[in-house]
Amino acid sequence: MSGFRTVMLLSALTALFMALGYTLGGSGGAVIALLVAAGMNLFTFWNADRIVLSMHHAREVDAASAPEYYNLVAELARRAGLPMPRVYLIDEPHPNAFATGRDPEHAAVAATTGLLSMLSRDEVAGVMAHELGHVRNRDTLIMTMVATIAGAISMLANFGLFFRGGDNENGHGNIAATLLAVIVAPFAAMIVQMAISRTREYGADKAGAEISGNPRALASALAKISGRAETIPNPVAARNPAAAQLYIVPVHVSELFSTHPATEKRIAALEDMARSTPATPRTRRSSALDPLRRD
Repeated sequence: MSGFRTVMLLSALTALFMALGYTLGGSGGAVIALLVAAGMNLFTFWNADRIVLSMHHAREVDAASAPEYYNLVAELARRAGLPMPRVYLIDEPHPNAFATGRDPEHAAVAATTGLLSMLSRDEVAGVMAHELGHVRNRDTLIMTMVATIAGAISMLANFGLFFRGGDNENGHGNIAATLLAVIVAPFAAMIVQMAISRTREYGADKAGAEISGNPRALASALAKISGRAETIPNPVAARNPAAAQLYIVPVHVSELFSTHPATEKRIAALEDMARSTPATPRTRRSSALDPLRRD
């Protein structure tokens, strides 16, 4: 069912891209748009992780360079039954994390230094388990591909008035085409993008709580991160708003236009899980995780 939903969502975005191409260039424009969309899908399929990681200037770490952080991810991946992902660190004060890659065998997870220094070890475990939940649910590829095509639709729509502005043979048709290009197509793409992100965030929260064994730690992490994410600048999201759907919490919190469900609703769902799930005994440490610790 997940694969079918993925195909349908990508097909919907590709159709929007073709419709936009048709309004700008007729049947020839639709064909060009189809070829461009197919090319973007193929390129993103093979390079999704490189695109996202290079965008954030992430650097890969290992057991020698970031032992606590790396070993925590390794333990969570073992619990999740996943291959060990590549682990990245982003030197940014903005607290956030994401996962990327075309499948579990080619996955990568990343967290900012701001997130690791802000949260307790249990909370970091909840966050990274959430990201591994995306990997296990095979969300990472579709999230990156949808962001790529949706971004391309918005970019192409910006040129709608320019390309159609000189066509005065049919004024009404010109107005309708311009409205479709500049307003309807990018708005529809945004709706599809939001739908896929919100649905999958709930699934990743559930998987993350199961992997970490501590729903309340993830709930606590979400509360802390969402409060700080609104006040600490995120330069990557400022340059490329489509990247916001990759993060564990959105950069701009809005119930209608956010790519994520309301954080309060996610926390409530996790609290419900905690009440119905027996606590898993573990060694707790309340201090923040030092990503470069060398014990």
